[in-house]
Amino acid sequence: MPIRIFIYDDSNERRDSLKALLMLNDTLQCIGEAMNCKNVLSEMESYYPDVVLMDINMPEVNGIEGLKQIKLHHPEVKVLMQTAFDDDEKIFSCIKNGASGYILKNDKPQRILQAIEEVSQGGAALNPGIAKKVLEYFNKPKQSKNPLSQKENEVLALLSDGLSYKMVADSLGISYATVNTHAKHIYEKLHISSLGEAIAYYYKNIKK
Repeated sequence: MPIRIFIYDDSNERRDSLKALLMLNDTLQCIGEAMNCKNVLSEMESYYPDVVLMDINMPEVNGIEGLKQIKLHHPEVKVLMQTAFDDDEKIFSCIKNGASGYILKNDKPQRILQAIEEVSQGGAALNPGIAKKVLEYFNKPKQSKNPLSQKENEVLALLSDGLSYKMVADSLGISYATVNTHAKHIYEKLHISSLGEAIAYYYKNIKK
């Protein structure tokens, strides 16, 4: 059975071009088209495609909103996003909302056909440039939720054990003034104003 495809694009020329491309492949069949996602749910229920080719920038209801609606009500439908822009924010918004792939409109026709087949089989299709962006995004060092430095954590741990500033200074081999400075930075970073709040933060967020 052919892969059933629905096209969303606000350009008549682009839709015609995609339909002509799909006709060249016996395993692909265009079953419907629309210029925006205003009626996306009724179109999904009427046509029930295997794959949606989804433009991102469309009037009235855009492709990202259409993607959200499709994945919420018909999660089994594969959505392949297509755009003329390789905008990072839009890429990650599409991926987070369940897109099966993301191609650029200037990708070669053979690449577009390949991407459709990949997502229909449960794979993920990404334009190479976009795949690189995704990889870079997920390889970024994650920011710790704990804003304190290692030394500030050590100071707070000892204070939470009931040690005085002087005892903390002796334990860490630093001066009383340095402990006082660390404590001040702890208060500033945690947006608090008392040792009690600092200790409460420590037990809630840091102590294993």
